[in-house]
Amino acid sequence: MIHPDTEIRFISQEVGYGVVATKFLPAGTITWVHDQLDREFTLQQLNDYNDLYKNILETYCYRNNKGNYILCWDHGRYVNHSFKSNCLSTAYDFEIAIRDIHVGEQLTDDYGYLNVSEPFEPIDEGTDRKVVYPDDLLNFHQEWDTKINAAFPNIINVEQALLPVMHKKIWAKVESLIKKQENPESILVNHYPEK
Repeated sequence: MIHPDTEIRFISQEVGYGVVATKFLPAGTITWVHDQLDREFTLQQLNDYNDLYKNILETYCYRNNKGNYILCWDHGRYVNHSFKSNCLSTAYDFEIAIRDIHVGEQLTDDYGYLNVSEPFEPIDEGTDRKVVYPDDLLNFHQEWDTKINAAFPNIINVEQALLPVMHKKIWAKVESLIKKQENPESILVNHYPEK
């Protein structure tokens, strides 16, 4: 489930639609949680669908560390890619804002940690990276971990609208890590080794 203080807006002809903050979301805000309404499809299930459905799933799903395709049931599936993303996934089936996100600003992910099957070239943002590759998680997890670790302690200091849909055991783990001043597990646990 995507944060409730967001909406879908048309961004541009080149990008299409995206998810935009309707209220200020400070660093450490949980911006998305894998919840009970999200659908999970195995590769076999995906291949059993006709091309129309396959195309939809390949466009709007990300792959988890089992290689399964996850389809967000709400407008979370419209979060766009950015090499300068303001949200990052954690090892615990939720994403956090790694910096403050202001009203009217898009929520963005780096698709490099979503286990893409094929390389793709997104819009040039003037960064050194120009292509998203299937092995980006292996190559950039330490950089992403540093950003997650910096924002993670803020989780218990900011309002969390998505707390009701988060599994209680995960929240207890988050609180324990923060209270003990320990870093969370690496984002690398989300990697699916494509065979």
